[in-house]
Amino acid sequence: MSLPDLAKRAMVGACALTHTTEGATRRFGAAPFLPRLFVDRFTHLGGMPPERFRGQLAACRSFEDARWAGHWSGFAEEQLSRADAALSRMGGPRAQRLLDPTAAIDVRALGELLAPAVTILADRGPVADPDAVARFCAEHPAAADAATALDGLIEAMVYEFAAAWPGWTPHRLRAYERSHRLGEIVLTALAPVMGVTIETVRIPIDDTDAVRGYLMLPAGATSVPMVLVSNGIEGTLAEAMLPLLAYRAAGMGIFVMEMPGTYSYRQPLSPAAEGVYSTVIDFLAAHPRVDAHRIGMVGFSFGAYWSTRMAAVDPRLKVAVANGAPTHRTFSPLASIGTPEIMVSTLRSATAATSLSDLSRKLAKLSLAQHYRKIPIPLLVINGAHDTLVSTQDSIDIAIGAPHAQLVLYAGDDHCAMGHAEQWSALSMRFLREHLLTGETVAEMAR
Repeated sequence: MSLPDLAKRAMVGACALTHTTEGATRRFGAAPFLPRLFVDRFTHLGGMPPERFRGQLAACRSFEDARWAGHWSGFAEEQLSRADAALSRMGGPRAQRLLDPTAAIDVRALGELLAPAVTILADRGPVADPDAVARFCAEHPAAADAATALDGLIEAMVYEFAAAWPGWTPHRLRAYERSHRLGEIVLTALAPVMGVTIETVRIPIDDTDAVRGYLMLPAGATSVPMVLVSNGIEGTLAEAMLPLLAYRAAGMGIFVMEMPGTYSYRQPLSPAAEGVYSTVIDFLAAHPRVDAHRIGMVGFSFGAYWSTRMAAVDPRLKVAVANGAPTHRTFSPLASIGTPEIMVSTLRSATAATSLSDLSRKLAKLSLAQHYRKIPIPLLVINGAHDTLVSTQDSIDIAIGAPHAQLVLYAGDDHCAMGHAEQWSALSMRFLREHLLTGETVAEMAR
């Protein structure tokens, strides 16, 4: 780590310990106190030019709930206005009406309007191209309004996601619901054109809570192998689903869920959440269109913790991928030095910790060090070689300890290897297909 990086980490850590981050943000802006990959995360998903988003971030001077959420929601409103103008020219619904949970939306009719530009959504992949819409409009001028409307809705969804990040406060949670509604409408409207079915699912966990997720299946297919996908603590369903649409013809179903301790599932993050994932696997295994003998799991960031853990404890999983997993070393008190205060407070909220010492105790109980050797299935372990959010050594230790693990670290890359998202996304899909569609699984089916 360079001296400037060390100095910045020391400053961020000192502000976190003294709870002076907000004051420093008013002076220096929010950017120094955010994870290094904050810009990439949202621009990759939304297809926004990084320089535009960086400029918008530079103008953000507070993490306070109303100011943070208001800053990013303002840009969402601009994109909704852009989408609204295009929808009006096509005779479609007002964009703001799409956000009204009480409004009856003809999703099928909206899908027919947006269908000429469906590739803007369906083929964006893990790193959406900022020039894709302009190029599409130049090549298909008759569908320019459809492309503009669709892009505006997607960008509004992503800006509301930024406004919601990382959850837990009233204005952020309202932005989360707006982002979720836009994502759900766009995905369900265009699913038929993409050759898939996409269903919003609620899986009851107890009398008061349920897991919310998206279930995507190839249209008309039966006995489909299934991949359970879990994102990190502050991730959303759309963030996980949109990049996976590019693999809709891979011959597998996808179920994307938000992990316990995040936006829509409010029970604290703890080892007991293992039961939540077991319940989700119960649901998938019992689904009439899913082959219960061919279920895999993929996790990103803290979701990779769960894909690692479930690979060790649930025999129904046949293959797993863990990208950027915190599993043991990340949970040590020393590992938190230099962590931005916003991330520390998010972990405290997710675990219902009452203090920093309580947080340390709760995180220590999550250690998977004794689970690695119990993983009997093929496991692909991915990360950046220089992860600044979790310990890269955790990924190395998993791969050393798990009997059938493969490790891929991307040189010079950070958490979850976002700089190589296209490479590891394709690699993960090949790995899943190899073990769910071919090889030993196919031989077992033939017997």
